[in-house]
Amino acid sequence: MNHQRGHEPENEQPATSPAPRKRTGGRSARVRQAVLTATLDQVAEHGIEGLTVGDVAARAGVAETTIYRRWGTRTALVADAVTELAAVGNPVPDTGTLRGDLHQLADQIAHLISRPGIARLLATTIALSADPDVAAARRRFWNDRFERTAHVIRKAIERGELPEDVDPREVLETLSAPLYFRLLVGDQPLESAFITRCIDHTIALYTMELRSSHGPEDPLTGRRPG
Repeated sequence: MNHQRGHEPENEQPATSPAPRKRTGGRSARVRQAVLTATLDQVAEHGIEGLTVGDVAARAGVAETTIYRRWGTRTALVADAVTELAAVGNPVPDTGTLRGDLHQLADQIAHLISRPGIARLLATTIALSADPDVAAARRRFWNDRFERTAHVIRKAIERGELPEDVDPREVLETLSAPLYFRLLVGDQPLESAFITRCIDHTIALYTMELRSSHGPEDPLTGRRPG
């Protein structure tokens, strides 16, 4: 309902009053990034046992109260750092061949987990697996990586390089599991020869399924039915 000028209710703001300014969230995003980067750096240098909110705050240039207000606990801070790590993606390989794509994927994995502190951070998520926030962050990390790279396997299926009923995640796990195990559990370097063997094994395993799906070879001609 319109009011005549001069008869506005007393509790209304004058028409000339500026609207409240809305916060854009830019500073909040910068603070979050600075804190998570500092968390990753601290874990890299000192491990989870040496991670303190005070050190993270000093490194990020923020007050400790800022961290406690936003994250609450040290494990919640680690969980968010893992989530941030998962968001750092690489271009999905598209070389035109399964071998070429798997080689790029393996190189990306090796580069990621060979970065200072990353292996230590991932190992920390295992040590803190009883914490629901950390466990959820770890699941997001793996699910995100598998979802983004499953396209590689689907393209190989379309090209006829892999069986149609193959599970893309299973192929990716076959490739990546020994890489993570070697570094995180075995504490051994990811040498190029080892990476190549992992690729060879993955291709051999799933193309063997493809060959067997066409029937056995004729022992005299070396040909398969159909």
